[in-house]
Amino acid sequence: MDDALLSIENLTVTYDTLAGPVTAVDDLSLAIGPGRAVGLVGESGSGKSTVAGAVLDLLAPGAAIDGGRIRFEGTDLASHDRATRRALLGRRIGSVFQDPFTSLNPAIQVGDQIAEPMMVHLGVGASEARAMTLERLDEMGFARPAEIAGAYPHQLSGGMKQRALIAAALACEPKLIILDEPTTALDVTIEAQIIDLLERLRTEKGLSYLFISHNLGVVRRVCEEVYVLYAGRLMERADTDALFDRPSHPYTRGLLASLPRLQPPHRVKRLSTIPGELPDLLAPPPGCIFEARCPFSAEGCDRPQTIRVAGVRQMTRCHRHAEIAGEAWPSRARLGHDFSRKGFGDALVNVVGLKKRFRMGGLFAGIKLKPGLPPRIVNAPPVVKAVAGIDLVIRPGEVVGLVGESGSGKSTLGRLLLRLEDPTEGAVEYDGLAIERLPQRALRPFRKEAQIVFQNADSSLNPRKTVGETLRRPLALFGIVPARERAKRVGDLLEMVRLPRAYATRYPHQLSGGEKQRVAIARALATEPKFIVCDEPVSALDVSVQAAVVNLLADLRDELGLSYLFISHDLAVVAQLSDRIAVMYRGTFAETGTADQVLSPPFHPYTLVLLASAPRVDGSAMPDRSALLRDAAPGAGAPDGDGCPFFARCPSRIEGTCDELPPPRRTPAKGHAIACHLKLDALPTRFVPAAPAMGAAPGAVASAGPE
Repeated sequence: MDDALLSIENLTVTYDTLAGPVTAVDDLSLAIGPGRAVGLVGESGSGKSTVAGAVLDLLAPGAAIDGGRIRFEGTDLASHDRATRRALLGRRIGSVFQDPFTSLNPAIQVGDQIAEPMMVHLGVGASEARAMTLERLDEMGFARPAEIAGAYPHQLSGGMKQRALIAAALACEPKLIILDEPTTALDVTIEAQIIDLLERLRTEKGLSYLFISHNLGVVRRVCEEVYVLYAGRLMERADTDALFDRPSHPYTRGLLASLPRLQPPHRVKRLSTIPGELPDLLAPPPGCIFEARCPFSAEGCDRPQTIRVAGVRQMTRCHRHAEIAGEAWPSRARLGHDFSRKGFGDALVNVVGLKKRFRMGGLFAGIKLKPGLPPRIVNAPPVVKAVAGIDLVIRPGEVVGLVGESGSGKSTLGRLLLRLEDPTEGAVEYDGLAIERLPQRALRPFRKEAQIVFQNADSSLNPRKTVGETLRRPLALFGIVPARERAKRVGDLLEMVRLPRAYATRYPHQLSGGEKQRVAIARALATEPKFIVCDEPVSALDVSVQAAVVNLLADLRDELGLSYLFISHDLAVVAQLSDRIAVMYRGTFAETGTADQVLSPPFHPYTLVLLASAPRVDGSAMPDRSALLRDAAPGAGAPDGDGCPFFARCPSRIEGTCDELPPPRRTPAKGHAIACHLKLDALPTRFVPAAPAMGAAPGAVASAGPE
């Protein structure tokens, strides 16, 4: 592509490891034209971030570019010395990385971090850089740019941090932005805001994007062309609509088949997966690198594959693409699990009127002088109502999904059920035993039967302990088996989560993300529990690994009769596993019901926002979210705290009612409850039509239901 802004030609990147050289990117060619958005997708370990590091001159120690070249605006970046290259990259190419919590310096004000690249690369003074910083923050949609500029990162929400990072990336008005998983850690509502922002900025400023992600719905929304990487090799390249509607490579089909769907006809209790694992790049197979995992492999796949034309502007590395064009990815049969006839029995977990308030501020926060004769000193520290009066029942063998944005109280509720936090008010019963006020020493039997799986396995597993040592500890702590039998029991636990027994000798850094999460699940199973809180256990995983872990949790539920509280902000994932779903906002339940009830109209206005914000892979237009959600912060609620918590953000609010009175409980059907002042016939039943999505046909509108 002669007019490409960025052109990567036959790029090969190798890492020097103790075991030998590993080719992380193998002969990749990629081009991005002016004003174009190009997606780069694939599982973890496919080489996506290595490509970004090669362009930005940020490769890790031990990595080297062994072949090819990277041209930006027609100039080979390797032809410059390091200092000149860095100056060019800082001025003309911006970058936004996955985790805003680690990308921003916690000790420096946000405005100073945005102003720094202007002073370094543009040579402007501090006052001019300050003025330009406020302009950038205003472009990001901040209502009070000066206040944000003077804040520290910990004072901003996740979405605000990510917008500040985008402002820093745009500081020097670059032509190209490299976005490496920019929405992975965000709620669906914040993710939708970031996507809207990126699309607006590209239109207004003529920016080009290299958008790296494993979120295929976001890629379809943002990008015009997509490259699919697997084990460092390009598997497929196509225009976005062609790739999602008519994928030619089996690996692309596997990724799309692994996605959970909200639409009832496509929502099954068992997700399709890509079997096996990434190949050993120390000794890659001689033929198709995907052959061992491909359900369509046949004669000739063991020979080296070359890129072939698969359609108009579509290339694929598969010699059978024409033969298998009409074949679908092998689907998984629906589980023979009829929850309507299961009969869960008496409550295992019973929660009544549960409340949790956290004190805010320092030691002297809330101390005031009250006028009078004589004046008095009063202490009324500000508090946050993290959980504000919850009733919940979880029965043996039942999975209750808990969804909502960050800050809605989901994790606090999970911790209260496990007595990792003490409630302010209310009762928590486990198997008939009131645990909310028991001393810790009396909770030992309960600790054995109730466990938790955290979101980030990297931080919940001790990096200095082998997998075997990690799993032996709870066995010893609770006396599950005698010492001589623990090694065998560790192997049994590993097999239970579909890992080889030999993994007992491995350390966490030797495992993939999905394998680490399986070890975390095995540790939770070690005490032979009846109830497990799963706190965002799949949110950071690739779609194929996510599908495998969700299937594993479903299998374990059926095999062992486990009960789960499954916490997530992704309704599609929750819907695959859950018997019932609770939608939580600011410490209360906005809606509860079976999965089919919550995903079907009528909707609580907040449930509709969550459904509407989820990016789609089917190409349908996004609904007009401005008609679904008023412009208010996620934590905003009724002014005096007595009315509906969703009042400030609800477009259907009734002034003088919703802000003053607690919402009544509406029951569209047995087991389905919606907390809303709107009458049932006034509750929303469909999405609001939107302008056509990028690449959609004129006149396209949002669907009448989820996905």
